[in-house]
Amino acid sequence: MRVLIADDHDLLRDTLVMFLEVEGKMETAVAGTFQDAFTRIENDERFDLILLDFNMPGMNGLEGLRKAIAMCGGQRVALISGEATRQIAENALEAGAAGFVPKSLPAKSLVNAFKFMAMREQYAPIDFMTAVEEVPGNALADKLTPRELQVLRGLTEGKSNKEIARDLDITEPTIKLHVKTLYREVSAANRTQAALIALEAGLF
Repeated sequence: MRVLIADDHDLLRDTLVMFLEVEGKMETAVAGTFQDAFTRIENDERFDLILLDFNMPGMNGLEGLRKAIAMCGGQRVALISGEATRQIAENALEAGAAGFVPKSLPAKSLVNAFKFMAMREQYAPIDFMTAVEEVPGNALADKLTPRELQVLRGLTEGKSNKEIARDLDITEPTIKLHVKTLYREVSAANRTQAALIALEAGLF
């Protein structure tokens, strides 16, 4: 089995080569840029699998992947990355990639993944593809109750207390209490300042 590994990180690339040749009994070739990979694809004997790093020079992310798939004449092309998101992985598979390989994958799993893809199967680790992605918190939002956030949204939309009360189906005096609390929580002196603080914090 012949594998081309295109990655600009020398240590990772060399480690992969050593492991695949010793443990996987595979024949490997390497490239450090997308252009180098392009040259090897054109001039070398056909590869069973071509592995492209998502962030290497000249790759331009999924654009490079699509170019490689188009120029490889049926050769299997897969994406490897230590930073790509699940959405990028899904887009790569939809574009026709043989698979998506996270750099965090255990070494033995790598060998199995490469063999799987070379057999013309599509590969992506289940735990990576089904993991719940963490949504970054917002320090300002964490200080407020859901109702206070609703009122603050109304302020950012330039609504009066009466309009916010009607939208939320609560009394206007209650809105006034929420607004007073909001000023204290977000360190604002008035409605306009509270709205600006919320917008600058990326709340809405």
